[in-house]
Amino acid sequence: MNFMRFIIKVLVTALAVWVAALLLPGVHLTNDAKTIIIVALVLALLNAIVKPILIVLTIPVTIITLGLFLLIINALMVIWTSKLVDGFKVDGWLTALVFSLIVSFVSYILNSIAQDRSRA
Repeated sequence: MNFMRFIIKVLVTALAVWVAALLLPGVHLTNDAKTIIIVALVLALLNAIVKPILIVLTIPVTIITLGLFLLIINALMVIWTSKLVDGFKVDGWLTALVFSLIVSFVSYILNSIAQDRSRA
């Protein structure tokens, strides 16, 4: 059951990545499903493994900035993903920040819809 949830979350994230790439001119993504799913997988792995370590290491800065530094960590995850995946490029920090916000927002909405359907 957990594996199916993971697959659904990766597919939802892939759809969110695709939507964000359509909306932002500074994001360059080859429009094949393989690349989009790889981007979603790499983002998921970085968010699961690297992001918690960065959050712990930057607790003082996060407290001083009232949590806004977490946005920088999210942008960093996107930039690292663009370095690791061929066919995905982000032009700069601001684009990566907006991209991460769009992906988070779209993923939240799609996950909410998926949960509502699973309850019905």
